[in-house]
Formats: sequence, C-alpha cells, structure tokens
Amino acid sequence: MRLIAVPALLLLLSAAACAGEPALVPEAVPAPAGRTIDTGPDQKRVRTAEVAGIAARVPAEIARDGLLTVGFSGGDGTPPLVFPASDDTTLIGVETDLAQLVADVLGLELWSERSSWENLFLGARSGKYELVLNNVTVTEERKDVYDFATYRVDQLGWQVPGSSPIRKISVPADIAGLRVSVRSGTNQEKILLDWDEQNRKAGRRPVEILYYQKYGDVLLALKSGRVQAYFGPNPTIAYNVAISGDSRIVGTASGAGPGLQGLIAAMTKKGNGLIGPVGEALNTVIRNGTYQQVLDRWGLGNEAVPESRINPPGLPRQKG
Repeated sequence: MRLIAVPALLLLLSAAACAGEPALVPEAVPAPAGRTIDTGPDQKRVRTAEVAGIAARVPAEIARDGLLTVGFSGGDGTPPLVFPASDDTTLIGVETDLAQLVADVLGLELWSERSSWENLFLGARSGKYELVLNNVTVTEERKDVYDFATYRVDQLGWQVPGSSPIRKISVPADIAGLRVSVRSGTNQEKILLDWDEQNRKAGRRPVEILYYQKYGDVLLALKSGRVQAYFGPNPTIAYNVAISGDSRIVGTASGAGPGLQGLIAAMTKKGNGLIGPVGEALNTVIRNGTYQQVLDRWGLGNEAVPESRINPPGLPRQKG
C-alpha cells in the first residue's frame, strides 16, 4: 500500500479553486494534519446501501446482468480524478469512488472499463459503457447525443513552471504569444481557441498551441521550457503542484467559460432511461453524506454541488 501525505494538497486545492469562485461552491474545510491518501489497490471505498425504489427504475436491459459498466480514461493517470493504483492496474480516484456509490444505490456491481478520452464518448453512444464518470463537462452540443446528471462544479487551472515569470493568467491578453498546452477535444481547448481568436482580432500575438495526449508529457514539456503554460482540470493540476512542488497555479476559470459555472456530470447514452435513476442515486448520496465523504477524501470538498441536476444549461454551442 502506498500513502501520500496531503495536508498541503488540500490547502492548495482550496485556495486554487476558491480564487474567483462562484457562490455555488462552499468553503473547503482543512483536513486534519498528517492525513494521507491511500493509492494502493485495496481502497476500502466509502459505501452506501441500495435503495430499492431507485434500483427498480433502472432499465431492465441494463440491470439484467447485475453490473453497472462505467467508462473511465485513467490509463495515463490524472490524480485525484482517475488514475492507476500502485499495482498499475486498479483504477482509483474520486470518479471511481463516486461510481461505486451510484452502483451501490442502484443495487448493481461496479464494472470499471478503461478507455481513451475520445473513446469514452463513442463507447457511451454505442452503449458499450452504460455510464461515464470522467470529469465530463455538460455542453449544449453534447446534450444532443448524451444525457447528464451533475455531481461537481467544473474548475480549470493554469499551470506554469515554478521559475516562470508569469504571475497571473485571467484574461486573453495574458496568454498572447505564449506556448500553451491543452488537451484536444476538451472544453478548455474551446475556451483557449476563443481567447486566441480574441487576441488576434485585437492585434495581439497568437498563441502557439501544443497538444500532448498524456499529462506526464505536458509536465516534461513544462519542465524543459517547450511549453510555457498548461490549461487543464484544476484538481489534477493542484494535486501535481502539491506533490511535486516544481510548478505553480497562476489562475483558475469556470469550465464553461465566462458568465456560466461549468458543471461536471455523469453521462449516459441519450434516452436509454438510466440518467433518471443515476440522478436520484447521486441525490441520495448527497443527502446521506457519503458523497461529501468521498470528495473530502480526495481533497475536492469545495467542488461539491448541493444537488444533482439532469441536463442543466451547459457550455454554449460553438459559433459557425
């Protein structure tokens, strides 16, 4: 079993996520000194009881095999969201823990499937994955194809090397002319491209965007100077900053862009009948406290939502 000390991690996550935080997010409670995160395969996850009335509403074709097949993209490791345990096989993190709670309420056995980010969407659409919990932001375009039940606020972060002269990134002008890395096909890419377009229209230097599929490659690029800033999920960045100490967070933003608080949600194939029971399951664990226990365990207590919502307003459609 491998243990990681996290008092500094929890404080950093709280400070980073609360910078410019919308009122939806409550203040984080500091963890007791000396607390650790277990990264071994035997997680002793927080569990909860089945709710027969909710379980009965799971579509028969999904409940038939007794399994809830959930897709994750934890192969390249994005702690504290989804990442391999110390055995390099078992997927652990806040997303897998929340999936376990949902499966418990629905009276199903959690069956975890590992995938690439891109294939998560294909798998959900085809029905290969009955549910996806993988830091997916609700967008209006995605709602055409998928159903969503929210469970966290969506915070993005700007990460720079510890020695970088960059002190703040909060507006498009702050990234003019920089070499920035972002993951392809994500909402942060959409925001970055919009900022770059604003800079170009204002006569500022364009951003040079560099794409890496693995966060570990991004970190190497930051360390070598090939990349000057990375724009990605704030929980993952804050975790890395706390553990490694060789980079900094210089700004945060809503995953939905300005004017709308982004929301992270469980995702299913549209119209398959599962999202209702999933939303009820999430609201059950929110009310009974096990949801908060899971978020606090991974240092994400300040990203909690007061209730799960089905298909709320999402990131606006792209123009054109």
